[in-house]
Amino acid sequence: MTAIDVSFGGIIALSDVGLDVRAGEVLGVIGPNGAGKTTLFNVACGLVHPQEGTITRNGTSLDRLKPDHLPRLGMSRTLQGLGLFDRMTVLDNVMVGADRTARSGFFAGLLGLPSSSADDAAVRARAMSTLQELRIDDCAHRYPPSLPYAVRKRVALARALVSEPSLILLDEPASGLSSDEMDELADLIRSLKPASVMLVEHHMDLVMSVCDRIVVLDFGKVIAQGAPAEIRENPAVLAAYLGNEVTHDN
Repeated sequence: MTAIDVSFGGIIALSDVGLDVRAGEVLGVIGPNGAGKTTLFNVACGLVHPQEGTITRNGTSLDRLKPDHLPRLGMSRTLQGLGLFDRMTVLDNVMVGADRTARSGFFAGLLGLPSSSADDAAVRARAMSTLQELRIDDCAHRYPPSLPYAVRKRVALARALVSEPSLILLDEPASGLSSDEMDELADLIRSLKPASVMLVEHHMDLVMSVCDRIVVLDFGKVIAQGAPAEIRENPAVLAAYLGNEVTHDN
């Protein structure tokens, strides 16, 4: 992203924001409430279109990016609110995340239309394999409302991973998790490499432990970016965001 500006009715949400997600890295985006994190995430996945600036993917400009374009661009996302379908099994929820071409047979089956059984079987096998990788395959035929919140988080992540993306956008993945569950999430995020990850998060322990680089927003502007050690020692960042919440004895 280069020189991104977003305004809502005269309220500036992002101003001259520029960042890049490098191959194989976990990039963290932090900032207090109202800093512009959610708007930035929404720009990255096509939910919000900037008034100014350029979004590129592998050198190609994405002027009118839309969420349904993400799979063919090698991108996927999770949402803070999970967005799972309560009346579909976990396996079917994950199959929804497959790219549009691969899942055509699956949707045709749901609608009672002629479909390719080979396509459907391939997507089903890939979805099941993804559930196994996240150690929740025993929940494949259950429904999301019957599962603990932490497991539903993994289901949402599995849906994002089933298309085998090279860039994964994670929006507040640690929200609602216990300390132990957050440790497990950190291991999961590390295991996503060599894919690149853009992580929007407010739990500083998680950000500092998994991110290779961090971008800090304040009132819609980038005020700092660098490695966790640099951000940890940045006086402006410490004063505005971290305070005494995060201490490390490394």
